[in-house]
Amino acid sequence: MSEEAAHDGIRAPLVLSLALLVGVFASLVTAPAAEGIYGAYLAALMLAIAANDARHYLIPNELTAAAFALALLRAAASVPDVGAEALLWPVVRAVAVALPLLLLMLGYRRWRGRDGLGLGDVKLAAVCGAWLDLATVAAVIELAALLAIGAYVADAALRGKRLRGAAFLPFGLFLAPSIWIGWLGETWYLNWLGGWPG
Repeated sequence: MSEEAAHDGIRAPLVLSLALLVGVFASLVTAPAAEGIYGAYLAALMLAIAANDARHYLIPNELTAAAFALALLRAAASVPDVGAEALLWPVVRAVAVALPLLLLMLGYRRWRGRDGLGLGDVKLAAVCGAWLDLATVAAVIELAALLAIGAYVADAALRGKRLRGAAFLPFGLFLAPSIWIGWLGETWYLNWLGGWPG
């Protein structure tokens, strides 16, 4: 093993550990009650998804399922008197977010003969809908897309490579942390600025 590879082998876990600590700390500070604990778990799951997608270009179903189940648990705990109806809105939002992206994925595949989005990205978008208000979802997806484009352009410039329209990017690397950032912003707004109606 080269010295550079050894440094990379040490650096990656260190960066992930630091990111996890920051995510957990920021979650608990933003919402010190049960919501902060949900946010800390969300941070851990989104970090695991981002790391796995960056390394393997794959978003594990187990992680997205855990994040979705956590969203349902959070919804049920926040309004326990409502019962099963509390689970309705996260599911409706998840479908409302994932369905257009699924149609886009299938339409692009039919039109261009290759994938533009992966099914894992669509499932992660459903997680986004389950956790966040639809206005926040739109901002989160836009943020993730801008981060992905910016990272691709910067990487191409640093390596002196030409930009290609068919470049393959791990979108989950950018969408997963953006979901947690969206939760952080939404929670901060609700807790510290009085929130929005409805």
